Amino acid sequence: MTETANADLYRRTVELLKPGDITLHGAVVHTDLDGEEESLLHQLTLEAGDVVAEHAGIEATDTYVYSGNDDERFGVNQHQGLTVDGDEFVWECQQLMRETTYDLVLYWEAGDDLETVVSALEALDGAESVVGITEDGWE
Repeated sequence: MTETANADLYRRTVELLKPGDITLHGAVVHTDLDGEEESLLHQLTLEAGDVVAEHAGIEATDTYVYSGNDDERFGVNQHQGLTVDGDEFVWECQQLMRETTYDLVLYWEAGDDLETVVSALEALDGAESVVGITEDGWE
């Protein structure tokens, strides 16, 4: 993957974070998972959501995943982590096939230490590298 293609993805992710009603943080999780490893991608998505929930002070067992496949307002491979009580937003993720591998684009309400979340995401099986994103840019 070229640096230019990654920089474009990071710029597009910054734009996702900007105009909202709440301040968001985000991350791009680069993987080496290909189209034959969708079950591993699904597991990585769930684990990444659990990391975000934990850092937001929410127990993973108090969330569920609402998938784009279930709703015409969402794209395929778009997922939201919502609270069981109240359907409140915890995180959102888009799974993107780029060239031959998947990347995850995650975002969640800011208020946490972005570097700590990025470090926890980097420790997940399947995460090759993680880039933290704010509305001001990327690290």
